[in-house]
Amino acid sequence: MQTGAPMIPSAYGGLAVQPFAHPTYTITRPFWSLLGRKFHVHAPDGSLVCFVKHPLLKLRQEFTLFADESETQPLLTIRARQVVALNRCLDVFDARTGERVGTIRSRGLKSIVRDTWDILDPDDQPVGLMQEDGAAMLRRLFPLLIGKWHIELHGQEVAKVTQVFRFFVKEFTLDLSMNQGRMDARFAIACALLALMAETARESR
Repeated sequence: MQTGAPMIPSAYGGLAVQPFAHPTYTITRPFWSLLGRKFHVHAPDGSLVCFVKHPLLKLRQEFTLFADESETQPLLTIRARQVVALNRCLDVFDARTGERVGTIRSRGLKSIVRDTWDILDPDDQPVGLMQEDGAAMLRRLFPLLIGKWHIELHGQEVAKVTQVFRFFVKEFTLDLSMNQGRMDARFAIACALLALMAETARESR
């Protein structure tokens, strides 16, 4: 992928296809669920865009984003390259073609203070990052503080993830209004879900 090129899988044809052309999405998960955490991604009109159930006890991290709750229409598969690694790489595949469309790589020890990931293109070249914002260390001590993250591509911000305080559900807004077609919404959703799953892992400790 050339420098400055958009992070858009060729099989998707960009953001022209609904329901992945919206400027914002809402991601929710319940506080508690057995054997895994369920995440729902909704469009601004409330319709379901994708669903994922993240298993808690799987040795190698792997999960699939589906277009439906019955899990019959796969969109993306996210799979860890290693069972254990300091800078863990999670490859993102088009579930229909098997094409690797990018990789999200944790920054290991740096994420102890502030969750940070590198975004790699299909040639494993760094093209962007995702990072936790705000008082990250305080949030480790006081989990009720609101979480915030941002996603960059080629040095420019393309998305923000902001927690919305709710009593009985975890809710987050994915804002792609500044994206301008540079990152496919599906890949941005995958990035956001990984950030929220890291949050879930801390809660489970």
